[in-house]
Amino acid sequence: MTIPDLKDFLDAKVIQYNNSKFIETDPIQVPHTFSLKEDIEISGFLTATIAWGNRKSIINNAKRMMTLLENAPHDFVINHQDSDLEKLLPFVHRTFNGEDFIQFIASLKHIYETHHGLEQVFASYSEKDSLQKSIHKLKSHFFEVEHLPRTQKHISDPLKNSAAKRINMFLRWMVRQDTAGVDFGIWKSLSPSQLSCPLDVHSGNVARKLGLLNRKQNDAKALNELDNSLRKLDPNDPVKYDFALFGLGVFEAF
Repeated sequence: MTIPDLKDFLDAKVIQYNNSKFIETDPIQVPHTFSLKEDIEISGFLTATIAWGNRKSIINNAKRMMTLLENAPHDFVINHQDSDLEKLLPFVHRTFNGEDFIQFIASLKHIYETHHGLEQVFASYSEKDSLQKSIHKLKSHFFEVEHLPRTQKHISDPLKNSAAKRINMFLRWMVRQDTAGVDFGIWKSLSPSQLSCPLDVHSGNVARKLGLLNRKQNDAKALNELDNSLRKLDPNDPVKYDFALFGLGVFEAF
């Protein structure tokens, strides 16, 4: 398949999957229940954090998280009392448990009160064509407060060769200017051209079959290779192809 043919094929798949119907079966539906910027980004960050495993389970548990946060995640993060945290302890999604949840609330409060919010952290360390250093710095700031060592595993670090799939997905949600109404595009200080494609088993396998990726491991080096390939197809909005790769892998078993 020639590059123009591949672009036409993937552009058509983006149109097929990047629409409001996508929201119905995707974890992004959880932040879509909010309208306040800070509620959208905090609910999105927490939802993305537990976005591995069965999609139905992810959605159900993310909704449960929001219920525990009284459906006002930013207000809860900023104004909670210690006694409010006790109800979070029974929460569990795979290896993310109630203690991790409580730690995330404390760390998010620190991010908003000390570093002026999630967007500001990512924007402060962004590079021309990458937010991977920003992810690394977010993790550093996130755990500046007293924390459980076990909770650190729930935020990936690209500088330690992680593809950081879940945070890259979260960044797509927040930054990408989406006329189809799926991604929010509420972080105006960053550009979609800086985003990296969320790389997982599905998108990685499809990318290899299409010749967009050669590296076998789904790690930071593979992510960089895939980013370079997708930016050749659309330098301004490369991660729109996440919809195509994901749709081909999950819904079409490409």
